[in-house]
Amino acid sequence: MTINYQAPGNQPLESYEDLGTIVVSYNFPCGQRGDISYSGTARVGYLPDNKEGREVANLLKLGFERGLLFTVGTSVTTGQTNTTVWNGVHHKTSPSGGTSSFGYPDPQYFNRVKNELAAKGVM
Repeated sequence: MTINYQAPGNQPLESYEDLGTIVVSYNFPCGQRGDISYSGTARVGYLPDNKEGREVANLLKLGFERGLLFTVGTSVTTGQTNTTVWNGVHHKTSPSGGTSSFGYPDPQYFNRVKNELAAKGVM
């Protein structure tokens, strides 16, 4: 997991155009769990660089370090089995397009993601 901070204007988030952007990146290689092989993946999430965005970035880091953000399973999107998938903590994977595109704006996102993390013991 890496967390990078983009200056304002570099990669603006819809409804947060005047702020910088926090880019949270995950890269998982293919691997083996017991006698089952699984495919890896790369994922990116976006947060506004403000107090709440930094708080969520820190909580995501803690959740990642505890192994709570991803699991091996079946992809809801592709149907692929034995692959690295999200584990019930939503990320904004698009800087724009609203909730239907997993992007901003989404006025309920911060409350929702903090509740999802709290349900996994990350507070």
